[in-house]
Amino acid sequence: MNIIVCIKQVPNTTNVQIDHETGRLKREGVESIINPFDEYAIEEGVRLKERIGGKVIVVTMGPPQAESALREAISRGADEAVLVSDRAFGGADTLATSYALSSAIKVIGDYGVIFCGKQATDGDTAQVGPGIAEMLDIPHIAYVKKIESIDDKSIKVERMMEDGYDLIESPVPVLLTVVKEINNPRIASLKGKMAAKKAVIKTLSAAAVNADDKRIGLNGSPTQVMKIFTPPQRPGGEKFTGEPAAVASSLVKKLSEMGVI
Repeated sequence: MNIIVCIKQVPNTTNVQIDHETGRLKREGVESIINPFDEYAIEEGVRLKERIGGKVIVVTMGPPQAESALREAISRGADEAVLVSDRAFGGADTLATSYALSSAIKVIGDYGVIFCGKQATDGDTAQVGPGIAEMLDIPHIAYVKKIESIDDKSIKVERMMEDGYDLIESPVPVLLTVVKEINNPRIASLKGKMAAKKAVIKTLSAAAVNADDKRIGLNGSPTQVMKIFTPPQRPGGEKFTGEPAAVASSLVKKLSEMGVI
């Protein structure tokens, strides 16, 4: 049974830049890293392989330089990597991205569990994971914090909630989006780094995944960025100093003037 992990390469959060003409993130010449939430997905995929066997295949969609993220995943224990790359995929929103990745996964085939991070730090939509599951017509469970049990027919997981967790059982194949509470990602070993350096990364074009031209890239992206701007800086607040009694009196008076009390 294949274990598939979908990852994304995102700009380092310390160096995010916006193209004000297109309304999109500037990616050229900007340091990129594996989406932090996807690191937990990679780790859980490797742990599941160590637990039940099979192999871990990491998949990403992006330009050729995204290959570095795939090699990083291999250095952490993944067995194979697939780069879904074609100029036709450019400008894809979450819907078109979900379609492209699901098309690639269909080509890979023979999967039991698909892992995704709960969301990407450059978009924070949390839509691609569930979108892939819907297009593959398989169940998906979000915010997974623990895999209780798994066999060839079903999986039981804990889904994190604000007031605890839900215990959910699902048939497999299934897609899981994981939260950081699920594990502690390992550091790449020397053996892993050597394997990553030698690994052959398979590249799939739009034609190779039998993609419909109307459903990929800008053509398949109904989401349009109409305007982007920097929020105005908030003015500084008012600070009260002095003896506690005087400060309390001034605060009550101010809140009364504002109509809060």
